[in-house]
Amino acid sequence: MKLIDLFIKREQVTEEPPKDATEDKSNSPQDLLLKSLLKGEKITKESALSIPAISSAVDRLSNIVAMLPIKMYKYVLDEDGKKKKVEVEDDIRLKLLNQDTGDLLDPFQFKKAIVHDYLVDKGAYVFIERDKNSFKSLRYVEPDYISPLSNYDPIYKDAKYLVNGKEYELFNFITVLRSTKNGYKGTSAIEEISKSIETAFTTILYELGLVKKGGAKKGFLTATKKLGKDEIKLLKEAWDRYYGNNNEENVIILNDGLDFKEGASSSVELQVNERKKTLKDDIKDVFHIYDDYNNTIKDGAMPIISAIESALNKNLLLESEKGTFYFAFDTKNITRGNLKERYEAYKLASETGWMTKNEIRSEEDYDSIKGLDVISMNLANVLYDIKTNKYYTPNTGSVMNMEKGQGGDNK
Repeated sequence: MKLIDLFIKREQVTEEPPKDATEDKSNSPQDLLLKSLLKGEKITKESALSIPAISSAVDRLSNIVAMLPIKMYKYVLDEDGKKKKVEVEDDIRLKLLNQDTGDLLDPFQFKKAIVHDYLVDKGAYVFIERDKNSFKSLRYVEPDYISPLSNYDPIYKDAKYLVNGKEYELFNFITVLRSTKNGYKGTSAIEEISKSIETAFTTILYELGLVKKGGAKKGFLTATKKLGKDEIKLLKEAWDRYYGNNNEENVIILNDGLDFKEGASSSVELQVNERKKTLKDDIKDVFHIYDDYNNTIKDGAMPIISAIESALNKNLLLESEKGTFYFAFDTKNITRGNLKERYEAYKLASETGWMTKNEIRSEEDYDSIKGLDVISMNLANVLYDIKTNKYYTPNTGSVMNMEKGQGGDNK
């Protein structure tokens, strides 16, 4: 092997694409889960999402992000040479992100899938279909089909993606990762709370067993005298019917000399409900779900939004556009609070001159009205221009230049 081959050799991360869909799937999810718990294996994302608290948290955060439009901005210089941003409205990438991805998923499903994979899988991966510098479609790829190939260098890290046996460079994908240290694979929230989830699933399986048995407890029988084979056989059959799914068998009559001893504590004694509440609180902490909606947006949704924006700006912009253009979510629909809070904020903004009345109407998706492009000013205030060092008093109409040390109408 040539020396240069040693430097460019890549290692394949031990992640295989999904097996063929025709594979035998006779095992039920409950059986597979039970086997994994008994073997001490990590539970899968599918089994974890069957916990209501997890599926609810993921669904809530993904819906919040999915309903937001993505906008594109450009920095330009105004007449005074100042840098300002203007919104770009006619770029094909905006259509792909907000109207038609070019894939089977619509934009809402597309963004929801990204957040879902970001939270519960190794990351979200979107293939960018290009024709040279033109963008044609954004194609969501399930993480199970992505196999990262990484080199051995801890400093000059390099990687590629293997999809269905074909290699792709990282810049061919929009990659959104959670808690990553290598840039091609993230750490899901499920991995961080796996032990708590395993305990929760054991509890679920226990409760499921109680339901199937009609709430009956496990235990054993004691006899004061030796039973014959026929008696033991009949007793076992009766016991199987009682603990089975036969709803007709709801009572067992114990003959003289037989006694039932409990072999397991009840759900109350095991404090199942308390444990479920503790797990629910743990899950909320990991996903940053709070009773206060604003805190959920700030700690739960906004970091995800920032991660998606960073990924878009990295690989959905041309090199010549970076530093001049950027993508950003329009978050006003989730951050503007309820109707009363918004109107009180608008009132304060209008009275202090921060916003015109037409700007306020625009924020609420109303048409502008002629004559309302004005701001309110308090005539008792004195205005100071930090660039010209001039004071202006609206109440008297006088201007004073501090550099000349004169008042009145001196300009």
